[in-house]
Amino acid sequence: MFKRFPPKITTSEALTAHQLAGLQWTVQHAFDYSSFYREHLTAAGITPGDITCLDDLRRLPFTTAADLAADYPFALRAAPFDDLVRIHASSGTTGKRKVLCYTRKDIADWQDMFARCYELAGLTCQDRVQIAVGYGLWTAGIGFQQACEHFGALAVPVGPGNLELQTAFLIDLQSTVFCCTASMGLLLAEEVQRRGLRDKLNLKKIILGAERSSAAMLDTMRHCLGIDEIYDITGLTELYGPGAGLSCREDNGIHYWADYYILEVLNPLTLKPVAPGEIGEMVFTTLCKEGAPLIRYRSRDLTRLLEGPCPCGCMLPRHDRILGRSDDVVIFRGVNIYPGQIDEVLRQIPGIGSEYQLLLDHTPDGRDAMLVRVERSRNGGGPPDELLTRLIIGGIKHTMLVSCNVELLQPGTLPRSEGKTKRVFDRRCFE
Repeated sequence: MFKRFPPKITTSEALTAHQLAGLQWTVQHAFDYSSFYREHLTAAGITPGDITCLDDLRRLPFTTAADLAADYPFALRAAPFDDLVRIHASSGTTGKRKVLCYTRKDIADWQDMFARCYELAGLTCQDRVQIAVGYGLWTAGIGFQQACEHFGALAVPVGPGNLELQTAFLIDLQSTVFCCTASMGLLLAEEVQRRGLRDKLNLKKIILGAERSSAAMLDTMRHCLGIDEIYDITGLTELYGPGAGLSCREDNGIHYWADYYILEVLNPLTLKPVAPGEIGEMVFTTLCKEGAPLIRYRSRDLTRLLEGPCPCGCMLPRHDRILGRSDDVVIFRGVNIYPGQIDEVLRQIPGIGSEYQLLLDHTPDGRDAMLVRVERSRNGGGPPDELLTRLIIGGIKHTMLVSCNVELLQPGTLPRSEGKTKRVFDRRCFE
C-alpha cells in the first residue's frame, strides 16, 4: 500500500518492539535534556531504567497544557537551542500560547508522516493541492505545504478564506485536491453551487482537518463540488501538527501513525483505559521527537479505538473521528453532554442539513432548557416538519436522556465560518 512512505514496521509484534524501544529512548532523552521532564519524572519516582515493557507507560506521569503554560515559553524543550530550527505555537487555556520546538529531524519526521497521509489518500505527483488553511505561528498551512512539496505534488498555498480567490484558482489552476476545515469546505461547496461553477472544476478530493464534520456537511460537499473522496486528517501542534493520521477510502476510522507515537484512550475522569469502542480522551507519547517530546500528553480530544483489520489493507491501527473535547462538556440537568453526541443523533435523521446550534438557557422559573436549532436539507427531502421535530426530540431523548425543544430553519439560515464553527451556546447564568 505505502511505496514511498511506508510504516517502519509490518507486523503487530514488530510494532510492540518498536514502540518499546521508542518509549525507552523518549524517557531517557527527556530525562537527560529537559529540566521539566527530569523534575516531573523524579517527583513520580521514575528513572529511565524503570521502563522495561510497554505496560510501564502507565507508571509515567501525565503532561498537560497547564504544564506548558506554567513554564512558558519553552516548557518541554529537550534539545539545545543550537539544534532547534523552528517553533510553532497554538492558543492555550490560560491566555499563554503553547510553544513547541522543532529540530531538523523533527521537521523531517513530520514531513514523512504527513506525506504518508497524502499517499494513503491516493495522491500522485500529478495532483495540484490547493491549501486553504491558516499560515503563521500555527502548524496548519506550512504542514500541508511542506509535506505536499516533500511528496512531490504541486502546492497552491492560498491560505484561508477569500472565496473569490479560492474559486478562481480552482478553475484557473484546475486544482485536484482542496485542503481546509470542514466549515470552509461547506462555505466553498455552497458558493460553487450558488454560482453554478461545479462543471468548471477539476476537483477530485478534499482533505479536512481541525474540526468535526457531520455527515450532512460531507454530503453537501460531495453534491455541490462533484467529488467522491473526502478524507479526515488529524494532528495537533503538540504532536508535530496535522498529519498524524488519516481516514482511508473505506471511511472506516482514522489510521494513525503508531510507529511515531503511542496513543492511549483513557476515561477523562478516572484516567484508566477504556475498552475499544468506548469514548475516551486521547493521550499521546512520542517515540522519536527531539525538540519537545510528549510523555502521556492529555490532548482533551475524544475518540474511541477501533478493533480489527481495515478492508483497505493498511495494518496500522485505527481510531474513530474526533468526537469532541473533554473540556467542551456541558452539564444539562445533571447529564454530561458532548457536542459530538448531537452530531451522532442528527446524522441518523433524514431531511436535516449540515448546520445546527445547541442553545442552553434558563426558563423564567429557573429550570434548564435546551433548544436545538436545525436547518432542513437543501434538497427538500425528508419527513414533514412535525415528524422531523419528533424524530430529533426522540433521538436526543434516547441518546442523552434529556428533553429538548426543536426549531427547524430554512437552509442557509445559520451563520457560516471560514474557520471552526461555534455550535454550542450556553447562556445559563450560574451565580
